[in-house]
Amino acid sequence: MPFTAVHKVADADFPSRWGHFRILGFEGITDNPEPCNDTLPVSGQRIEGAVALVMGDIHSAPPIVRIHSQCLTGDVFHSLRCDCRQQLELALATIAEAGSGILLYEQQEGRGIGLMAKLRAYELQDQGLDTIEANLELGYKADCREFELPAEILKLLKVPAVRLITSNPAKVEALEQAGIKVTERISAEIPAVPTNERYLQTKREKMGHLVS
Repeated sequence: MPFTAVHKVADADFPSRWGHFRILGFEGITDNPEPCNDTLPVSGQRIEGAVALVMGDIHSAPPIVRIHSQCLTGDVFHSLRCDCRQQLELALATIAEAGSGILLYEQQEGRGIGLMAKLRAYELQDQGLDTIEANLELGYKADCREFELPAEILKLLKVPAVRLITSNPAKVEALEQAGIKVTERISAEIPAVPTNERYLQTKREKMGHLVS
């Protein structure tokens, strides 16, 4: 899903409980994107947004970077069905401890299927399906996310190499293919709790995530 244009739309001061960041808004425009749901028609241009939280000096050495997909249920409502909020807080704490880094926050709720579809997937999971089976049952791909926009944002920020916080090899591969060198992978693994054990097992066994 190549972007025909990516541009910065905002840049503001952003104090937080983890320290002082700049918050940058970006928009990418893509033509005729392949739909995540194959039952839906392809339609015209689409604008995708993302936020970058930037702390400290990101140019003297490869900065710590986290690509985080929006998760309303986890990030905002503290859901224990997933590990998203814990990963987000781990990334912000790691960046703050280092004194520099970038958190890229993408609007890709539910691995890209959207909030309402994600809630429908929750219903199916309650009936016994795992996260991938639920997506497929709804007509979606197992994972609809692509990580081209974060790569383009890093290029706009003049960051050619990163230390990436992730347990998902697909993120490493996507950045490398886009020309961003990943000099180190920092684990994003979070200890399991009973309510997300199957979720993490599916990540490991069906998606190849590097979690124990």
